[in-house]
Amino acid sequence: MNKREEIITRYFQCWINNDSEILNDIFDSKVVYSECYGPEYRGIDVIKKWFTDWNERGTVLVWDIKQFIHSTNVTVVEWYFKCKYDGGIGEFDGVSLIEFNDSDCIISLKEFQSKIPHYYPYN
Repeated sequence: MNKREEIITRYFQCWINNDSEILNDIFDSKVVYSECYGPEYRGIDVIKKWFTDWNERGTVLVWDIKQFIHSTNVTVVEWYFKCKYDGGIGEFDGVSLIEFNDSDCIISLKEFQSKIPHYYPYN
């Protein structure tokens, strides 16, 4: 596992563990984070506030990594996500496009989702 894969894996795990301690270590202070359903967070202080607020209402049950794809300063990660939020269970497949700076801190993270269950309209 390379350094970027370790950073991303630690980030996903911090949600499962509800432990924000690593956020300052892995994100640039001016990070821009776009969630797959629309919200965008700018700056590490906003991300920490979002993390705290989200975890008061929800729990990440699973955030499994399927694969990594690396380019120069960008890593793409395909994943499966499942959570309990406001009493309901939600799950989806997703992809994150993650840009790193020269210090291996995340400066941009964009999430995209694919709804579950998948279906086959021509079968």
